[in-house]
Amino acid sequence: MRGGLRTSAQTAITRAVHDHPGVTRAEVAVQIGIPSGFAAETVARLVASRLVSERPALATGRRGRPTTSLHAHPDGPLVAVAAITHDTWQVAAVELGGTKVAATQRPHHRNQARVLDAVTAELSQVSRSFGTRVRAAAVAVPGTVAGSELVHAPGLAWHSIDLSALWPHYEPGGEFVAGNDASLAGVAESRHGAGAGAGAMVYLHLDAGLGGTLIEADRAVRGATGTAGEFGHMPFGEPARRCRCGASGCWNTSVDGRALARLLHQRVPADDVSYSRRVLASARAGQPGALSAIRTVGSSIGRGIAGLVNGLDPHLVVVGGLGADLLHIAADEVTAAYHDGLMAFRATPPPPVLPARLGTDGPLLGAADEAFARLLTDEGLQALVS
Repeated sequence: MRGGLRTSAQTAITRAVHDHPGVTRAEVAVQIGIPSGFAAETVARLVASRLVSERPALATGRRGRPTTSLHAHPDGPLVAVAAITHDTWQVAAVELGGTKVAATQRPHHRNQARVLDAVTAELSQVSRSFGTRVRAAAVAVPGTVAGSELVHAPGLAWHSIDLSALWPHYEPGGEFVAGNDASLAGVAESRHGAGAGAGAMVYLHLDAGLGGTLIEADRAVRGATGTAGEFGHMPFGEPARRCRCGASGCWNTSVDGRALARLLHQRVPADDVSYSRRVLASARAGQPGALSAIRTVGSSIGRGIAGLVNGLDPHLVVVGGLGADLLHIAADEVTAAYHDGLMAFRATPPPPVLPARLGTDGPLLGAADEAFARLLTDEGLQALVS
């Protein structure tokens, strides 16, 4: 029993350090309900196992013995993470707490073979550089993911890719995570960003389309096949317009780069995201046509958020990707449509709609966080210290 209690305490403390780097030993003892002496003993074991490091805590002026602040150990476990977007890829080694200790980012031109080869090579380099410190791997991609398979990424025109092939040490049942970039960004925002401590949260990510996730009890709701969060394919768009996914009336058809091009009476863009960025930049500069188009899309975003709030009952909505910029430019239109679409009892006050805080690092940090979630269990910790 004593051994099990000790392992559980080690797991709880390590998880607390991951969630709140710099937390004090005294705070952790209170948080998990253990005596201060047992906390000191447990932390000493974690330091000896190179999981946690201790530093003198800032003086508080309170009476009693001084405590220490807890951080990732400089020789501690790492997660190798890859995040692919429509025009870049990034590979990083991430330590406990979410800090990148090494990272490489490159642009790409959506050539599937070249991108996957480059990412595989860089993940292999992370493995060679850090050796046995790398205990798990994770990949975030802009498309629908089921298990380790990228089912379809419309913005890249990729489909049916086994993402586990990117990790040179993949073994079935091993510590490997693959997920949709928007859903993983939502995980990161709920734990370390705008939604930290907020309870139930809806996260929306505007890029080539709209994705996201529903977070409850600090976990993403995955659904029956692990593909929940495809909010852009809810029927909030024009009923007669066909989406690239094959369905009609998807919300994406009213908010993506193609929708902006129609509003501006321009040709279908070859690259939705780059086009949307240009329109957002023109709107920020006050160009009337671009501003009008962004405001129209803002109204659609607001109506859709109202539908999600009515149906899912979150405490908070966080909007990331290009949506954070859109919230700033079309704040009045988003707010008006959102409030107008809410059920009356939800309107006083409505759940706040906030921009994401983590920016372009959201998917990568969320992927790392999901990988650490698998490591930081009683069983996983035993493997880390062995």
